[in-house]
Amino acid sequence: MGERNTHASARNLQKSDLGGVIFGCKNNTINECLSKQLFGLPSQHFLYVRKIDPGLPLFLFNYSDRKLHGIFESASPGRLNINPYGWTDGKERTQYPAQVQIRVRLQCQPVLEEKFKPLILANYYTNHHFWFELDHAQTRKLMSLLASLAIAPSTYIPWNTANQRKVFPPLPTSDKKEEGNRFKLLALDVECANFSSGASDSSDAAFSADGAREEDEFLQPSALEIERSNNHGSRKSDSSNFASFDGDDPLLKGHLDMNLIDQDEKGLILMKLKELAFNNEHRDFSSTGHVNKPAVERDMHFEDLACIGEKMSSEEKNEEIPCSSSHCQVIITEVLVREMEELKAFKTEQTLRMKYLEQMLVEAETEIQRLKDHCIMVESASSLTMEHKDEKVESSDKWLSTLDLYFPRGDVRKSLKPMNCVRSYASTSLLNGELYISGGGDGQLWYNTVESYNPTNDQWTLRPSLNGSKGSLAGATVNNKIFAIGGGNGVDCFSEVEMLDLDIGQWIRTRSMLRKRFALAAAELNGVLYASGGYDGNDYMSSVERFDPREHYWTRIASMNTRRGCHSLVVLDGKLYALGGFDGSAMVPSIEIYDPRLGSWMSGEPMKHSRGYLAAAVVKESIYVIGGVKIGDEIVDTVERFKESQGWEEINSRAIGKRCFMSAITL
Repeated sequence: MGERNTHASARNLQKSDLGGVIFGCKNNTINECLSKQLFGLPSQHFLYVRKIDPGLPLFLFNYSDRKLHGIFESASPGRLNINPYGWTDGKERTQYPAQVQIRVRLQCQPVLEEKFKPLILANYYTNHHFWFELDHAQTRKLMSLLASLAIAPSTYIPWNTANQRKVFPPLPTSDKKEEGNRFKLLALDVECANFSSGASDSSDAAFSADGAREEDEFLQPSALEIERSNNHGSRKSDSSNFASFDGDDPLLKGHLDMNLIDQDEKGLILMKLKELAFNNEHRDFSSTGHVNKPAVERDMHFEDLACIGEKMSSEEKNEEIPCSSSHCQVIITEVLVREMEELKAFKTEQTLRMKYLEQMLVEAETEIQRLKDHCIMVESASSLTMEHKDEKVESSDKWLSTLDLYFPRGDVRKSLKPMNCVRSYASTSLLNGELYISGGGDGQLWYNTVESYNPTNDQWTLRPSLNGSKGSLAGATVNNKIFAIGGGNGVDCFSEVEMLDLDIGQWIRTRSMLRKRFALAAAELNGVLYASGGYDGNDYMSSVERFDPREHYWTRIASMNTRRGCHSLVVLDGKLYALGGFDGSAMVPSIEIYDPRLGSWMSGEPMKHSRGYLAAAVVKESIYVIGGVKIGDEIVDTVERFKESQGWEEINSRAIGKRCFMSAITL
């Protein structure tokens, strides 16, 4: 794909301001981009790739010859790892996981950089590098430029020609003379063609299913996503196009011989009438749920069909008997209308059945999950009892090693492979599509171990250990490196920061924070690390500091209005949200919002429940807050969702149960 850019990966446009996106490639990757209809960028670009919705205009920039290709549009939402091994030999994971499926909107000649650069000059931050995010005005200018160089449909061959399909299959014939002619027919209406073949457009159906599922995703591994079939590279046809019944023949050009058209049209009508008559004659309406037609109406219907069939058959034998093509078309239209009404009724019934079965499946999965959780808790309690025979084990202390996948909309939780050991107070980070868990403990011991989870094979892998055992630390990923920030070991609080570089294969100590911070929260925004609040060994803090890897030192910024520890920090629409936590005397429901452009914190609408040691993540422009501790040892069993336009609302969840000291992340 394209060159990596560590200077600045995004303009950070809001979703409503995003008019289009440019993707990158090189000569050795452009063919795969176009043939597989998949564009990709390095992971740091996912900040705005995730904002891509189907239909958004896209462009492809070739770094090798500095040309811009288009016009494309997204055929799926922007996701991580649609193809985890794209642009590789299949043995290693892709370096470009921020991906989107595409289709051709308008095929145009590529444009040299010197032609399009003036149109997006504001995006250039160096002479040869520019931001890929486009606002609506820039997108319109690029589309206008490329449209002026549009290629006529008859002068090019689509990339994905293997996926093209014919409107009708070849017609059988007993006339050997006609076999030699290899005649062509004018293509009928696409909707009628779909009806006659008994199938709808597979790519649209797969996309709809995918689109509905994506709305429900929360912590969804990319390997579980449905890979949609994509036929959008095929050339589109309208009612003026011709479809060949012989794959070896070229498309028709000019005028057809009208005698052949009339002759073949009659043959096609006769075949369709015979087929429909046979189907109606052998259909069991009581078993399919269709309404039975009156016998008189059915008899009249079949008499009409028989009449037309006799006329058509006699005309094949004796051309002196005339036949009205318009009358035949009227009969066919009536038959097709009846068939469509029956199909709609059948589809409605099947839809209701599917909804009922889906609800039953959700309830069954919830019950199975409840039983699994009970077994895990019993096993954990038994293990702790064996390890500490002389100690009293409280029933409320159930340290878990579980990893769960949660779908908020359906309130469904699915168990994945558990970690190698029970672990809480740990930090979570995402790198190259894998989930990294660092440090933490089991309530008795602190760990220095690190393990990663791969959604593609549902497996955990041990990774290089931290330089020291610690818990209640924070984690974040910047420029393909994981940072483990602060924390403590029950005796000391730490200001130290460690960085995992997979190229070196170990954790490296880097510049420490200005303050010691235990039970802090951290997040990455625009390539910069932010560390907020925490406990310094004496008191809980409201101070916040930032670390820019390009500057390589920590800088203090505006403090929060409330002291916070054991809280969460997430990014939504280019702003930091500090959620809940402990202020030194009680758990709080308040939230604060930091806008880097203003450089100050402002109070937001508080959550409905006070909570600390909670888990929070952003999915589909919403913040989800899960579990935590409310008052004393009371564990929260509620889930709340925040949208800027709607505020906080409590989700009626039975799947999560009581959870605390855990983490959440969006895959």
